Amino acid sequence: MATRKGAFFYFANAARTRWRLEGPHFLGQIVNHVALDPRDGRTLLAAVRPGQLGPTIYRSADLGATWQEAKQPPAFARAREGERALAVSHTFHLTPGHSGEPGVWYAAVSPPALFRSADGGVTWAGVEGWNQHPMRFQWCPPEDQTPDGSIMHSVIVDPRDPSHLYVGCSGGGSFESLDRGDSWRPLNEGVEVDFGPERYPEFGQDPHCMALHPLRPDRLYQQNHCGIYRLDRPATRWQRVGRNMPPEIGDIGFGVVLHPRDPDTAWVFPMDGTSVWPRTSIGGQPALYRTRDAGASWLRQDRGLPREHAWYTVKRQAFCADSGDPVGIYFGTTSGELWMSPNEGRSFRQIAAHLPHVYAVTAVTPR
Repeated sequence: MATRKGAFFYFANAARTRWRLEGPHFLGQIVNHVALDPRDGRTLLAAVRPGQLGPTIYRSADLGATWQEAKQPPAFARAREGERALAVSHTFHLTPGHSGEPGVWYAAVSPPALFRSADGGVTWAGVEGWNQHPMRFQWCPPEDQTPDGSIMHSVIVDPRDPSHLYVGCSGGGSFESLDRGDSWRPLNEGVEVDFGPERYPEFGQDPHCMALHPLRPDRLYQQNHCGIYRLDRPATRWQRVGRNMPPEIGDIGFGVVLHPRDPDTAWVFPMDGTSVWPRTSIGGQPALYRTRDAGASWLRQDRGLPREHAWYTVKRQAFCADSGDPVGIYFGTTSGELWMSPNEGRSFRQIAAHLPHVYAVTAVTPR
């Protein structure tokens, strides 16, 4: 778990019935994300923002027993005369590269920009095809009013082709590259913008989270400021499957989680997106909604969750699944709780409380 005040590791027994806490790591520092490298099952990267110092990335080769700071964390080059000067506020998201490219990682930062490491996170360089793109500031204005700052939050590497990348940016939209990030194009057809002058612009959408199914890499899901969408490539037009959610719930939320073995099954955590956007569970009654038919229908799942007055939010990186059978579902809350379901959402139980504001939850199986 990555939180407002550090990172916490929870280890489960095989049945996921007992949990052991390890940590905190980086106590008192903002940790936006922690990710395990699936290529070796032991290397961890953590995106950390100390209180007085600049944002950085730490690397551990021993599952968090020791950490080393990156020698060259993500940073913009000094602006030349006439250029807009930018500084990395924080690294929001970390993604391991393709399985055939050991040592490659991607870091998505605020303001929206993309960095790549080829040495396991020790040094980072900008992906200049994005960071210097002539449309970059039109696509993703750094002054976007996203709480905590405009961000690039999703980086997806096609498991069939390391040159094929997707990214998602708050207040900018979704974008695709077919040449390892050298060039980009918007991928927002069919995605609504109900807060702008144009209902379906080429860019300017507000995706909150985007996910690709590893066993069907042509299928993408997106939880957006304006609904839940699915895209089956090579099509380029997103379908708003959130319109099949109950009308009294709607299809606003932050995260979307995919079943690791079934491309038709996904979960969302709806939140209140009414007039002032309180960003809480709807009516103070948290619930997940699950689809088993790629968004054609949705089922409420709330057994074991609070029945009233639970006014928390689950942020876009604080919602995940493991690879177990049945799949375990996990989410962390802005009120410092960690909840899990051992049975694909049929019931939930709390496994931690009184933690700091949760920014990200990742379920992994280390080697």
